[in-house]
Amino acid sequence: MSVYRLLISCPDTHGLVAIVSQFILEFNGNIKEAHHHLDEQNQHFFMRIEIESNSISCSLDEFRAAFLIVAERCNMVWRLSDAAQLKRVLIMGSNASHCVADLLHRGHEDELEGQIVGVLSNHDKLSKLASWYDVAFEKVSIAKATKEADMTEMMQAVDRFNPDVIVLARYMQIIPEEMCAKYSGNIINIHHSFLPSFVGANPYARAAERGVKLIGATCHYVTANLDEGPIIEQDVVRVDHGDSADDMKKMGQDVEKITLAKGLQYHLEDRVLVCNNKTIVFS
Repeated sequence: MSVYRLLISCPDTHGLVAIVSQFILEFNGNIKEAHHHLDEQNQHFFMRIEIESNSISCSLDEFRAAFLIVAERCNMVWRLSDAAQLKRVLIMGSNASHCVADLLHRGHEDELEGQIVGVLSNHDKLSKLASWYDVAFEKVSIAKATKEADMTEMMQAVDRFNPDVIVLARYMQIIPEEMCAKYSGNIINIHHSFLPSFVGANPYARAAERGVKLIGATCHYVTANLDEGPIIEQDVVRVDHGDSADDMKKMGQDVEKITLAKGLQYHLEDRVLVCNNKTIVFS
């Protein structure tokens, strides 16, 4: 059954749940799922509602226009989407293939609520994977000597795919600020570490040197500040003194795949609201 998804963020005020529910009822809407959260420290309210689309007594555009009056009165930041309109997903990767392969397989098996429209890479290695899954592939090399021009070409390639969401599945290049701004809130990265620990490269080697007992992965939104964007999902696996950096890397790659897939799915299902540098995830 198709649903409309309504996401709301606004200053807290008395009766917000009743106001929104009553509005939906006025259009004969049937609420299938509802979640809300109050950030008491900041007195800010967050809400996610799924409404059965065939229960609404008007078109989506008419429903959206009517709700605008309520939203303005309550100072809401909001969006209303039709779940039947799948988001276009662009996967970006480099040489490591485990996360790309996992997402392509999930897309092939209809496990992701999105349409994977392409794979973009700075290497050739992923082309065979994309071809096997019948997904468009494009390569844009990034060289130190021509990096600025190459990054411009990469951003043009991204735009040609016309994505709704971009997934950095171990894409080992820093995304330009211009692209971060253009696709703000719609670029998702998997970091092979449990942030904020071990940011940057080679986290498993540094984790082994430190003698950690847990390693993990972090799925987060990308901002101009490297590895500091709002965190969507994290997971960990236990290690011990007998595990080498290579052992940790193998175990960590499994965690990376699961964590990225969960974080992406939350985004595709409109379950994530960003507040400053935090997220509210209605899982």
